[in-house]
Amino acid sequence: MKNSAGQKPTKVVIVGGGTSGWMTASYVKRALQNVDVTVLESADIRTIGVGEATFSTLKLFFDFLGLSEHDWMPACNGTYKMGIKFVDWTKKKGHFYHPFQRYDAAHGFTAAEWWLKLLRDKEPFDSACFVVPALCEALRSPRYLDGTVFDEKVQDFFDMSRPKVNSVIAHHMVQYPYGYHFDAKLVADFLKQYSVDRGVKQIIDEVADVCLDDQGYISHLQTKRGDRIAADLFVDCTGFRGLLINGALEEPFTTFNDSLPNDRAVAFQPPWDVEAHGIRPYTTATALSAGWAWTIPLYHRNGMGYVYCSEYITPEEAEKELRRHAGPASDACVANHIQMRVGRNRNSWVKNCVAIGLSSGFVEPLESTGIFFIQHGIEELVNHFPAGSRAEDGQRLSYNKTINECIDGVREFLTVHYAATDRDDTQYWRDTKRLVLPASLAERMRIWRSRLPGMRNIFQSFHGFEAYSYSCMLLGLNYLPEESLAVLDRFDPRDAQLMFQRIRERADHLVRTLPSQYDYLTHVKRQRARFSDPVRMVADARA
Repeated sequence: MKNSAGQKPTKVVIVGGGTSGWMTASYVKRALQNVDVTVLESADIRTIGVGEATFSTLKLFFDFLGLSEHDWMPACNGTYKMGIKFVDWTKKKGHFYHPFQRYDAAHGFTAAEWWLKLLRDKEPFDSACFVVPALCEALRSPRYLDGTVFDEKVQDFFDMSRPKVNSVIAHHMVQYPYGYHFDAKLVADFLKQYSVDRGVKQIIDEVADVCLDDQGYISHLQTKRGDRIAADLFVDCTGFRGLLINGALEEPFTTFNDSLPNDRAVAFQPPWDVEAHGIRPYTTATALSAGWAWTIPLYHRNGMGYVYCSEYITPEEAEKELRRHAGPASDACVANHIQMRVGRNRNSWVKNCVAIGLSSGFVEPLESTGIFFIQHGIEELVNHFPAGSRAEDGQRLSYNKTINECIDGVREFLTVHYAATDRDDTQYWRDTKRLVLPASLAERMRIWRSRLPGMRNIFQSFHGFEAYSYSCMLLGLNYLPEESLAVLDRFDPRDAQLMFQRIRERADHLVRTLPSQYDYLTHVKRQRARFSDPVRMVADARA
């Protein structure tokens, strides 16, 4: 069989299933329909299964596949995430939100700059500058029961009856008001069925040997059952092992432990009565003695875990601390201990092998970047996909530069979380003040002591975070400029005061009118069950 150009279809073999493998398979098959895609995965896949949190841009991935939230969220116990609630990250303790929401502005200056001038000692910055914190505290859904999104500026992007304006991160200009939480195993299973239905081949086996040709390219894989699997391009989705990229091709891995020292995690799945207690529309990140704990609310349970540095606490001590934090609900939970590889490959595309997901890079789950890295890596793979059977050096160079800059930018942003906090009650938190900062970040942090981050003084290459995210973290962590901008004295403050009043009024209105997240998601599940049951559909029609 040949394609329209008279060439044989390119054959892609993805080694490893899970979230990264099946996200890659589904997207590549949708984007490049003449490509032959095979997923080789083990029958015994070890999954963490604690719940996954995402960026708001994950919607673009499902849009590209032609899937609505009603198609995939109920099947994956998905919930909405309007931001991250940071708890006890400062000396004073308390909490603040990092929402999926850009600042309003007055006279060309953001609400954060005006907050420093007018409200610094009067109101918390997050509730003064954003509507999302109020919605989170009230456990609201970001969507009304009719599906309308609370942020009317982006409603057209959520209307499934309209053609999609955009479905790739590279062209994305608007801020969607929420991301997602879901069961990663269920998402992998859902995308596996989607992929197989569209022609992706699945092989249940394991790699026994990776065979290279005389130029150092992967020629074929030898499986434990004795099969020989050849391909033009191999995608390594084998997680922290990096079986192909680091093992067979010996590509070096660059560690980030000097600036991001957390190297282990312990996790479990405590039950949660969503009908009695509701569903939180946010991820919680709570600072503990040697790191921080996440809580990710799904429709049927919570996922919880403790990310920590093994220099300060043992796995047994970390598990005990996490159980104390979780309370009695964790008593019957089996803990899963995880050793993390924090950093990135020198190159994620080497010869005819591309690493996607954990085999490419990982910078701890503090801002939910794991799925984002997978999505970004897949999109860039498609953008750089070779016309012939092998990529040219320039394509690989461009791909690796794009991936490396994205991961390095996220590294800087996460390092800010530790370097900027004033918490110092344990040796771990005292030592965060002595982290090795990349030279560019050290200079930026000096600038941010005199003015908040803006679009020109954050990490300049694309890495998924905008200036508002940086200023949210600095304000929340008490890393404040001592003075507000002098230029604000030139303007009448009444416009800024009206801006803050409109934010308060908008938040109050939305809290009153939006349904709870539990009520909205239950409504969606009931709708889906009704439409999938022909007998009920007929009865409803007759009624």
